[in-house]
Amino acid sequence: MNLPDPAVQLSGAVEVAPDVLVIPNEHVGLVPNIGIIGGTDAVLVVDTGLGLANASDVRKFAEEVARGRRVHLTTTHFHPEHAFGASVFEDSYLVNRAQADDLRRKGTGYLEMFRGFGGAVAERLAGVEVPAPDLVFDDVHALDLGGRTVLLRPTGRGHTLGDQVVEVPDAGVLFTGDLAETGQFAIFPWLPPHDTDVSGLAWIGVMDGLIAAQPRIVVPGHGSVGDIAVLQGVRDYLGELRDETWRRRDSAMELDEIVAEVRAVLVERHPEWTGQEWIAPGVSCLCAEASQAG
Repeated sequence: MNLPDPAVQLSGAVEVAPDVLVIPNEHVGLVPNIGIIGGTDAVLVVDTGLGLANASDVRKFAEEVARGRRVHLTTTHFHPEHAFGASVFEDSYLVNRAQADDLRRKGTGYLEMFRGFGGAVAERLAGVEVPAPDLVFDDVHALDLGGRTVLLRPTGRGHTLGDQVVEVPDAGVLFTGDLAETGQFAIFPWLPPHDTDVSGLAWIGVMDGLIAAQPRIVVPGHGSVGDIAVLQGVRDYLGELRDETWRRRDSAMELDEIVAEVRAVLVERHPEWTGQEWIAPGVSCLCAEASQAG
């Protein structure tokens, strides 16, 4: 697999609200959008990029922004490009309990899987170990940065079991991680038997809740920063995927036939989107959920 180098490009950093910066992923695979949120006493980094070198660059950049303020780190979920540089942020890494459990139970498997991509991805993961958080919380965690409180909100099962959004209420900014992307089909890490925790049905419910909160600025896990339309677009697509899958699941069609038909319909509706490879696992996930529901 010949993937481009997932290097975080610090030069593209942009302020989306007062003292809220986004280092954009520049539409490069396995590079997340990274946030830096400032208060008078501390700053919070949201996600690390893939590997120690990326995370070290992000931390150095955050320290330049902080100018003596303390630097904290949180991650939106446990996947390697979002969290597997966290060891660079010593004594300051905080996540929700479900995400900490994801790291403990599945982190090693994902590290091996991503190293298997070879090339620049494997090089970026040289020397990486699965990170362990310094602080774990069970419910919404209000982090006081000094004059600004940021909410670290576990959403429950969706893209992963440990999904967590980061809200900056005074600025109306929401960091979603991979619960939302722009310009691509939703990422379904449906990898039976190793990982079947993604839930298309629960994910729809999560999106409904995020939309109801009416954020002004939405920073997706990957893709362009936008507004509430980002959330609405993902919610609409997940509904399409569910409806097109379930419309066919009680027929005599085999799974691969259902996948082919659903893919054709969705690609025709969204011809400009990338990530068509995520349609098939999305269909498989929703077929499994339909069977479990009886």
